[in-house]
Amino acid sequence: MSLLEHCITPDWPAPKNVHALQTTRNGGFSVTPYDSLNLGDHVGDAPLAVERNRMLLQPLLPSEPVWLKQMHGTVVADAAQTACWPEADAIVSSRPGAVCVVMTADCLPLLLCDERGGVVGAAHAGWRGLCDGLIESTVRAMNVPPQTLMVWLGPAIGPSAFEVGEEVRTAFTTRQREAAAAFVPGISGKWYADIYQLARLRLNALGITRIYGGGLCTYTDSTRFFSYRRNGVTGRMGTLIWLG
Repeated sequence: MSLLEHCITPDWPAPKNVHALQTTRNGGFSVTPYDSLNLGDHVGDAPLAVERNRMLLQPLLPSEPVWLKQMHGTVVADAAQTACWPEADAIVSSRPGAVCVVMTADCLPLLLCDERGGVVGAAHAGWRGLCDGLIESTVRAMNVPPQTLMVWLGPAIGPSAFEVGEEVRTAFTTRQREAAAAFVPGISGKWYADIYQLARLRLNALGITRIYGGGLCTYTDSTRFFSYRRNGVTGRMGTLIWLG
């Protein structure tokens, strides 16, 4: 089985020159607990295994992806203007052949493109970055009218598994009252958060309504996805986008 058969192709009406790919945990060289297609070089996996896993992607891509040092912040990098690994949680590109990538294992990956196929972006939205404005920063960096954008939401921890404290709910509802609808009461003062809904609310507030994907839970689907909340020590998946 080829690596592509282990991956997910985003189902969205992007322009024909926009290419995207979502990896799963399957099809690579890493051993337990990173089995098997771990793309993260910061999680304790054998460096050679990570290198071999990343090399498996090369035949599917026009160039080496711009790997980020993700910080759970709101900094956005430009794939056309960096030759090193920047500290950022989102990356955009208007240059054909430059590959944007983010890595996740429960956090929400978002892919963005404009309707003309002139610019693309990828964002790694943990709850802190999402709350602090990562989506808004990414949209600004793309430098096109927000209403011309479409978004695909990749696999993330689902609403039945993402238990958070009151401080997380308060952080979101303080910034956006409508966010209260994305939280369901749990036990002992905890809440279950719907990170997909929280992202949709932020996107809608920007005027972005063409939103696809969502609903793939990394926590409950241990066959296909890594999950930090489920396993603690685990690998990372890649969410990639580029212009052809």
